[in-house]
Amino acid sequence: MDNMFITPMNFMQGIGDAAGISGVFGTLGTTEKTEETKESLFGNIFGDMINNVKELEDDYMKKQYLLSTGQLDDPHTVPIAASELQLSVDLLIQMRNKALEAYNSLISISM
Repeated sequence: MDNMFITPMNFMQGIGDAAGISGVFGTLGTTEKTEETKESLFGNIFGDMINNVKELEDDYMKKQYLLSTGQLDDPHTVPIAASELQLSVDLLIQMRNKALEAYNSLISISM
């Protein structure tokens, strides 16, 4: 039983960005990452998602304004923008829920 050793999990940088596979495999094997780096990656993922929701909402509001003033040539883009916005908000909510579930699972394990 003394031979049992649990290998620590390594932090994989590059998942949140489009750096490609080399960015993910380039950090495997490194175990010394600061908490600041981990927090910034986690914060960046949710920050990007929130910014995406804000951009889609601005686009939707602009298209609604253009449609109401008669300046929009293709009115079918308004419901498309509304659907994109709704999907983006739903994804953000689901990501938040999964993060909270994971956090609660970790808390219950440590007790």
